Amino acid sequence: MFHLPLPIHPTAYARGVPPHFPSDDADPSHPFALTLSRRAPADLMSGRAAPLILARFATLAEAMQGAIDHAEGIAPDAAPQLLAIFDRGERLVLAGAASDHAVAWCHPVTSAAEARGVVTEASQLRAQADRAAGWGEPDQARRLRHRADLLDARLVDPLWRAFAARALQVAA
Repeated sequence: MFHLPLPIHPTAYARGVPPHFPSDDADPSHPFALTLSRRAPADLMSGRAAPLILARFATLAEAMQGAIDHAEGIAPDAAPQLLAIFDRGERLVLAGAASDHAVAWCHPVTSAAEARGVVTEASQLRAQADRAAGWGEPDQARRLRHRADLLDARLVDPLWRAFAARALQVAA
């Protein structure tokens, strides 16, 4: 889900929610981009499925704090939003689900074998979601797709796996 072949385009705001970041966070020289996944059917069909850049940060710690700041602006009854942090090379560094005042970071896979298992499980969940949608169970299909997306969020780029895991340990 997060490794899209489409370029990541900056935007002023996502889905009508103004960003909670100062304007200097858009500095393109900063290496870490905090993004919001666009999974709405209209975005997927229109080709705008590339993640929205909410802000750019000089360090991973600042990007993680930016994600928490973004989560503080999410309404308590709103669905969780999938946030991801990418590096300058558009490699996934860290991802998680943001909801009211918190971000549940997804722990990165530790090996290629674990990554293959995650891909297989996410694929199976999406197949189950398609069947649930065909049976007229849209809520179940949405929940299954969300679980698959959270699994995909663990597929951190191999260059960042150990560093991201350590960052999560330090943040805890």
